[in-house]
Amino acid sequence: MDFVSHGLWGGAVFGRKNWREFLYAFIWGIMPDVLSFGIFAVGRFLGFYKKVDFSAGLPPMSAIPDHIARFYDITHSLIVFIMVFGLVWLIFKRPILVMLAWPLHILLDIPTHSRAFFATPFLWPLSDFRFDGIPWSHLEIYLPNLIGLAIALSWLALKKLRARPKSSTSNLKFKTLN
Repeated sequence: MDFVSHGLWGGAVFGRKNWREFLYAFIWGIMPDVLSFGIFAVGRFLGFYKKVDFSAGLPPMSAIPDHIARFYDITHSLIVFIMVFGLVWLIFKRPILVMLAWPLHILLDIPTHSRAFFATPFLWPLSDFRFDGIPWSHLEIYLPNLIGLAIALSWLALKKLRARPKSSTSNLKFKTLN
């Protein structure tokens, strides 16, 4: 799934309290991709990596540096998430629930990545099993994702609008001109 959708799903599911919480959940939702592909994109921009040609479709995995693939393995592992979540819980003495946007990212990636290009290693380092899903770029995945996001975000916006205090004209004082 594209990283913006991951952020929006994270915010919609785990950031419903207020806009700050939405933003934190959005960030946790995109974090797995930022810490792998984001590093690669910035490195390419700065000239540290060779330019990879995506114009003809997906490049061969050999065009992606090994350490970027390793970052992907780490950031897309439910096992790693559980360890980090537990450590944060110990440090803060409470769970930081917006972090749950991270495993939501992983769970959404499992069926939307194929073995041809970055299948999700959700059990790494215990297992290298990867589900062969349908890539998120395919219309049968991408269109329902957009429709689902539109519904979820509209519902969230409506809920926020309904929760706003209603202004009352009975509380208004009008000055009259004499």
